[in-house]
Amino acid sequence: MARNPSVAKASTILAEIEELLAGTEAQGLTDPARRQLVSRVDDMRDRLERLTRKIDPNELPDAFFDPAEPSLIGNFVALALVAQDRKTLAELGRFYGSGVYAIYYRGDNPLYAPISGSETPIYVGKADPKGNPKTAIDQGTKLADRLNEHRRNIEKVEGIAIKDFDCRALAVQTGYQAAAESHLIRMFRPVWNNETGILYGLGKHGDAATTRANNKSPFDTVHPGRKWAEGNPENQTVAEIEEKVRQHFADATIFCDRNAVLQAFVDNIRRQDRLDSDDEAARPDPSD
Repeated sequence: MARNPSVAKASTILAEIEELLAGTEAQGLTDPARRQLVSRVDDMRDRLERLTRKIDPNELPDAFFDPAEPSLIGNFVALALVAQDRKTLAELGRFYGSGVYAIYYRGDNPLYAPISGSETPIYVGKADPKGNPKTAIDQGTKLADRLNEHRRNIEKVEGIAIKDFDCRALAVQTGYQAAAESHLIRMFRPVWNNETGILYGLGKHGDAATTRANNKSPFDTVHPGRKWAEGNPENQTVAEIEEKVRQHFADATIFCDRNAVLQAFVDNIRRQDRLDSDDEAARPDPSD
């Protein structure tokens, strides 16, 4: 029986790979040559995987769920936070636990009108415990302490009132708060978060002389009132910052109700689980 040409060619290629491996081990490689070879091998691995999928009579499932995937863990912790009831920030009190939180605005400052009363938080964050505690009591009151620190800062400044702020808080097992915070920031792009790069500075401290010498944060420029920031120079005007805020809200997704938030979580989980194997065009764009 004649041998299939494709099988014969695969055997030849395998022999060439073995020859390449032996030559590499015998001669060694310079750093530039090693980098080039690694790049070529990676390219071959991708093509061989696509070839395997093409000739395999069994199709891949549409999705593969891995509960241990860090991005999915962050997604689910963030979803659990959104499932919590909102509480008035002014009357939060103290409680045990470290974890993640979100702060919401529902006042009448026109700058924040697009998100006022919505499910888009104005700020999200995390509170890390000391060490590796296993219970909420062992974690201490880190989450409540952080939220109450934000409450005190909001009470000091102009243009906003603490009565107009709600929050959600979720105590989580130590180690999961960072992934959840990252997911919340990517999803909501909160205008007060440092990562958004617009109206940051709520969590800035003015205790050290080196900090006092810094430029005034956009938050302290738009909302003056914290004594330690009064003498700091401004590197942006109020008008410049407010224009950036307006543009941000024009570009960002505003979640009007919890159903919209839940749908966004579902869509994100579906994208992360999706297995696309047809061709390179089906792969996610790394720039996204």
